[in-house]
Amino acid sequence: MEADVIGISLLIGTFFALLLIRVPVAFALGIACVVTTRYLDLPLMIVFQQMTKGLNSFSLMAIPFFIMAGQIMGVGGISEKMIAMANVIIGRIRGGLAMVNILASMLFGGISGSSVADTSSIGSILIPMMRKAKYDDDYSVAVTITSSVQGVIIPPSHNVIIYALAAGWVTVTINGVPQQYSLSIGKLFLAGVVPGIFLGIALMIISYIIAVKRQYPKQPAVGFKEGIYRFMDGILGLMTAVIIIGGVVSGVFTATESSAVAVAYAFLITGVFYRRINLKSLRTILYESLKTIAIVAALITTSSAFGYLMTRLDIPQLVTNSLLTLTDNRYLIFLLINLILLMLGMIMDMAPLILITTPILLPVVGSFGMDPHHFGIVMMLNLGMGLLTPPVGSTLFVGCAIGRVRIEDMVKPLMPFYMTMFIALLLITYIPQITLWLPGVFMK
Repeated sequence: MEADVIGISLLIGTFFALLLIRVPVAFALGIACVVTTRYLDLPLMIVFQQMTKGLNSFSLMAIPFFIMAGQIMGVGGISEKMIAMANVIIGRIRGGLAMVNILASMLFGGISGSSVADTSSIGSILIPMMRKAKYDDDYSVAVTITSSVQGVIIPPSHNVIIYALAAGWVTVTINGVPQQYSLSIGKLFLAGVVPGIFLGIALMIISYIIAVKRQYPKQPAVGFKEGIYRFMDGILGLMTAVIIIGGVVSGVFTATESSAVAVAYAFLITGVFYRRINLKSLRTILYESLKTIAIVAALITTSSAFGYLMTRLDIPQLVTNSLLTLTDNRYLIFLLINLILLMLGMIMDMAPLILITTPILLPVVGSFGMDPHHFGIVMMLNLGMGLLTPPVGSTLFVGCAIGRVRIEDMVKPLMPFYMTMFIALLLITYIPQITLWLPGVFMK
């Protein structure tokens, strides 16, 4: 079957043309679908049916709850507790505040599930603290934004749920039988734990090397009683992630149910124990949550229709065949896919890229034997790195705004951290045990 060049050009060309004139992504996807559907002489009802189908998933109910839980934790002062706890554990090392920053991002990222939320919460506290302790502003911002990427990998991450949804749209033929990918959100959650910790350790190593070179200060030791108090205070917030993962893995509740439990627990901790949530702040939490949920829902519906048309035009198979004409070496294919995702991450935000690229690239890596849960974490890390690069690097913009640093001045300071992340990405890509070991132990 020959490729419908005009149909493909209309679908992809219209989408990117609208993006260039700054049309919102969801509208660009929807308009591209309508234009292509008319060219293919299909009823427009198909577009709306596919949009509705995109939201018809029980697992999707987890996303609003996880977003709201992250908002509650951010407003409720959990980030401050995580910083105090991290300072007890690792603050006395040379460049201790940078270490505290990375560890706090690791702990808080497992609660918020968002790189931007992590940077906003942790960065607004630690960047001024690091400036006061005579750390360079560019170093402080670089540590904050790169460590925040752990938030999109370490569970619970709503982006992982979006990936699981998009993977469910993919149909592959195995032994002549069409089959759809059915991913376990529990396995995806567990798959992100070790890579997230691995990334955090890698960033700690490079930040320590720079701290020693620049002779940044150590943090003063915390007394035993004060350390115990801070640790126990932080544990209450950290238990959110423990309850979610433990409940899903043990089968006590599903991933969707765990998100509702996370909201209830977050509200209990911040409202009753920490007493940081009141009616005024609850209004802010609901508004910000609904705003984010509306954006995600619009992207999911239009991306569902876009994915349907890509499949109908055989775009995933064409991409697979094109890559295979370049090389049939699985290691080079994986490297090419990483580079493609990194470049796309520079020009588009994370959620739409997950929804658009998963149906295209998952069949490619699947044909080379990569587990779809493994690929999900590889994709999260790739696109998380895209949040640090202009022109669409939302995490970079937030970090620079908090640190009062110009974006163009961050290129050189970011390079050691970015290269460290890229090396970590390659290791996670080529050593699947880093990702699949924990799911294999607990969810065989």
